[in-house]
Amino acid sequence: MADTSALELRGSAGPALPLQRCALWLAGLVGWRRYLIAFLMGALAAASLPPLDLTPVLLISFPCLVWLADGSTGMRSAFALGWSFGFGFFLAGLYWIAAALFVDIGSFWWLVPFAVVGFPACLAIFIGLALVVSNAVYRLFRLGGTGRVLALVFCWALAEWLRGHILSGFPWNLIGYAWSGAFPGALAMLQSTALVGIYGLSLITALAAALCARLGDFSGNRWAPVLVAVLLIALPAGWGATRLVAGHPADVPGVTVRLVQPSIPEEIKNDPAQMLANFRRLFALSTAGETASLSAILWPEDAGPPFIDRDGSARNALAEAAPSDGYVITGTVRTDPAPAAPVHVWNSLVAVDHAGEVRAAYDKAHLVPFGEYVPLREILPMQKITPGGIDFSAGAGPRTIALPGLPPFSPLICYEVIFPEAVIDPAHRPAWLLNVTNDAWYGVTSGPFQHLAIARTRAVEQGLPLARIANNGISAMFDPYGRVLGRMDLNAVGVLDEKLPEALPPTPYSRFGDTPFFIALLLIVVALIVGQLVVATTTRKS
Repeated sequence: MADTSALELRGSAGPALPLQRCALWLAGLVGWRRYLIAFLMGALAAASLPPLDLTPVLLISFPCLVWLADGSTGMRSAFALGWSFGFGFFLAGLYWIAAALFVDIGSFWWLVPFAVVGFPACLAIFIGLALVVSNAVYRLFRLGGTGRVLALVFCWALAEWLRGHILSGFPWNLIGYAWSGAFPGALAMLQSTALVGIYGLSLITALAAALCARLGDFSGNRWAPVLVAVLLIALPAGWGATRLVAGHPADVPGVTVRLVQPSIPEEIKNDPAQMLANFRRLFALSTAGETASLSAILWPEDAGPPFIDRDGSARNALAEAAPSDGYVITGTVRTDPAPAAPVHVWNSLVAVDHAGEVRAAYDKAHLVPFGEYVPLREILPMQKITPGGIDFSAGAGPRTIALPGLPPFSPLICYEVIFPEAVIDPAHRPAWLLNVTNDAWYGVTSGPFQHLAIARTRAVEQGLPLARIANNGISAMFDPYGRVLGRMDLNAVGVLDEKLPEALPPTPYSRFGDTPFFIALLLIVVALIVGQLVVATTTRKS
């Protein structure tokens, strides 16, 4: 693994191929030009994600990152490079977060710079530290050729995993989600998440893209790593395509659900003067046409009347929309049971039957910082972004809800669907996933498309069908292979009546979680050690 990179032969190389010249030029950049190119390459990498779905741009951005890293002169240089790449990646991929502030811009205008620039800048620290560690390993063990690529990819993948777990975690726009959208053949590649999860797919994707940097080297077999890169994509995609061809789950007999998307603008959603009109829209959509065959009517996050467990008239009104032998399952806000004073509030999901009884409830466990609660409230005297003067309280965590006439399901409220390890209770495996959300906060931006693609990935990982109901956003029903069975697009108002597919047996990822991902990281370490031993042995013999 001590093949010579372009930089190591700089000044002594003879005629160079175009990619070798590009590698030399990038490695030799200094100052603001170096960091500007890194920023642009990071922004380009974000174009691989939904809604653009330009997955092949990773074949440009990751090799360029490797070549730029060849020119790092120390820890500070490596960190600045990684941070610049990460800042471009997160700025381009997460700009839409600031759209939520414009719902009440008069109160939150001062947060816009923090959302647009500050949050991506903080997330970019993970990439900066990844480049610091990979550069240290590169220099300590004098890695060249494929070795320095493996070191960089190892650190990238580990940084993504840490980003998904440190503090409250934010595993949004992992690089593996480049296969979650509409790029041709992407769904076949996405099937590998059933084996190794999204972190494993991110590792495969980053490695395949970064190995192409070897085409800019001046020694060694430059094409062998590229062949490995091709196989890293072709083999999982081929297996995934076979899986899709063979997999056609039957429908659960007698179970049809109605997904209701009202597309109520966020500006009027919580306006007391509009609440009755909003409810009537949901009721009219829910009761239109034939409903006798429905097992459940699914409403989005925070669609039901607030404090429904304390309000009998609201429950009775909701019951009028429920099928005679079924339920309305809706997002709502709950508080402490009567007659106690309301001290806590929960972002919840409840199931109400035709008699007006609350048959089950679930409280959101993974809350959005600053959106649903303010971290360190004692020293941050600010209001949370969602309406209400009380921070939401967190629920107990993933659970499986069993209701007569419905297969058991795991409820996921909005943001909870982004955490791959926390979507089911493994002791009580559900038969499907129910994700209710409200993406009206983000308007016509990349956010709702990314959120949909992330939810789709959870279906494949777990081998479970997933129903996703958005107030406004994109509502859809996915089968356990991630195929779209029905969809309502952004700003659409309507319903989808969908039969519920049967679940698959537990996938390897469902059984073992991120263990395969860590095994893959260990194999990279083994490959680096073996490579160094081979180089040392060859050097002694010569």
